[in-house]
Amino acid sequence: MRIVSVQSWVAFGHVGNSAALFPLQRLGAEVVGVHTVQFSNHPGHGGFGGAALPAAHIAAVLEGLATRGFLAAVDGVLSGYLGEAETGPPLLAALAQVRRANPAALYCCDPVIGDEGPGVYVRPGLPEFFAAQAVPQADLLTPNRFELGLLTNRQCHSLTEAIEAGAALRRRMRGAGPGIVLVSSLDAPGGDIDMLLLAPAGRFLLRTPRLPITPNGAGDLLAALFLFHHLRTGDARAALEEAGSSLFGVIATTAAAGTRELALIAAQAELVAPSRRFAAEPC
Repeated sequence: MRIVSVQSWVAFGHVGNSAALFPLQRLGAEVVGVHTVQFSNHPGHGGFGGAALPAAHIAAVLEGLATRGFLAAVDGVLSGYLGEAETGPPLLAALAQVRRANPAALYCCDPVIGDEGPGVYVRPGLPEFFAAQAVPQADLLTPNRFELGLLTNRQCHSLTEAIEAGAALRRRMRGAGPGIVLVSSLDAPGGDIDMLLLAPAGRFLLRTPRLPITPNGAGDLLAALFLFHHLRTGDARAALEEAGSSLFGVIATTAAAGTRELALIAAQAELVAPSRRFAAEPC
């Protein structure tokens, strides 16, 4: 399995490609990592060094891959934090080349825009790019609740509202694709946390206990795991169960270690064989 992952990179910690490349490789995928930014660390630490890479630089990297035939045997494309809106068109151009070589290739778009609390934290133009250009090309979408509401201009405070917004988003996705939406971080009864899946096979909820931390990069890791397991099984429900169980194991290990960065190395066994498994139930 070969996956192209276009998103941010940090020298310290695990967000963006630093949260996606190693887990995908640990699972056995060949990953082509294209970085959209080079930061010293996640900005949540109170500051960082580095900068977003120019769109022309990213376009040149993608074109170099295409020219040498490295985009001709790709099974999936994953995108996350893009840095600036001008990076969007080169990403979609590379996706088109991947699909010409392999029409069955899947595009998993993690529309990194913002979150509850901080609100929108990306540069101007990126929310519009995701809404108008990326969503119509996506086969899999992995927004959080805030991003789901922003992309659909709807309230998503309840499960019913999230289901309605997810259905509206599915109608805007690529007609030739499976049209799968995975929404993370929904509040559940009893203080638990839900992931909502809307797919051609139906709607499903995967509920896990809420852990005492919310580490940066969890959404990036979830998107990578979900894409991998969907490519492996062709079953969205099974992919959610595998991805959600592994994510829980990684976050539990992180909480036990008392660190704010995902403990990916210490928890790498959870990526391959989660110690606790959760079932996705119809909703």
